[in-house]
Amino acid sequence: MTGYQTQRDSIVRRLRRIEGQVRGLQRMVEEDSYCIDVLTQVAATNAALQSCALALLDEHLNCCVTDAIAQGGEQARTKVSEASQAIARLVRA
Repeated sequence: MTGYQTQRDSIVRRLRRIEGQVRGLQRMVEEDSYCIDVLTQVAATNAALQSCALALLDEHLNCCVTDAIAQGGEQARTKVSEASQAIARLVRA
C-alpha cells in the first residue's frame, strides 16, 4: 500500500488540474500569447506541482516513514534516507 492511498483521489484531481494548466500553456504559446502572460501561467503551474509534491511528501512521512521507524532497523534508516533525498530534490527544483 502506498503512503498516499488515503489521499489518492485528491492527488489525482490535483494532477488533472495541472494537466489542464499545461495544456492551457501549450495553447497560449500556439496562439502567440504575450510572453509575460505565459510566464505567469508557468509560475502558477510550477506552484501547483510543488504543492502536489509537498502533499505527497507529507503523506510519505506520515505513513511510510513513520511505520518504518516504528519497526526500526535498516528499513527505518532506508526510509528516512529516501525521504531526505526526496526533500533535497524538491529544494533544488
